[in-house]
Amino acid sequence: QVQLVESGGGLVQAGGSLRLSCAASGRTFSSHAMGWFRQAPGKERAFVAVISWSGGSTYYADSVKGRFTISRDNAKNTVYLQMNSLKPEDTAVYYCAAPFVRGVVTTSRYEYDYWGQGTQVTVSS
Repeated sequence: QVQLVESGGGLVQAGGSLRLSCAASGRTFSSHAMGWFRQAPGKERAFVAVISWSGGSTYYADSVKGRFTISRDNAKNTVYLQMNSLKPEDTAVYYCAAPFVRGVVTTSRYEYDYWGQGTQVTVSS
């Protein structure tokens, strides 16, 4: 059974930092891209960042570019999201996800098949 488990969320003041982790189990995702999405109350789930299987390619939503960094450790089957200079508008539940198809690097949530349960990030002003 495939599981993606996020951790590292919490409450932080504006300007602060958090590092999210997503540990995968049940299969290896070393040949798969991994993505982060977020969903704020009353809004649709939105793309945040994606990293290719090798880590050689990364893409970010414009709203987080320059502040967030996605990375991965294939030996640990884990992907990370370093979030710096956090803003109140970054408040959301953050989800990691992986597509079933190997090699696909996509920003569309509809192309992701495996999802974690989410971790809450709250940024106070």
